[in-house]
Amino acid sequence: MLELRPNCECCDRDLAPSDVAYICTFECTWCPACVDAFPGRACPNCGGTLELRPVRPPAALLRHPASTTRVVSASCREAAESRA
Repeated sequence: MLELRPNCECCDRDLAPSDVAYICTFECTWCPACVDAFPGRACPNCGGTLELRPVRPPAALLRHPASTTRVVSASCREAAESRA
């Protein structure tokens, strides 16, 4: 079962379970704005392909809630801040 992480690992933007987000096979989670800045639109952690995160239906979300654990990639955040 996907964790549905609550934030972008690069910019730490909040991502609701129904928001557009991208994940890789390790479930690294990114907002669309950060993905647009990644070279080749690849995961900066593993280099893998990023895909749209599926939306869990509301009834299933009640039984299997989204994660509340925030994950932030320090290397991505530093790179994003240096681009700004």
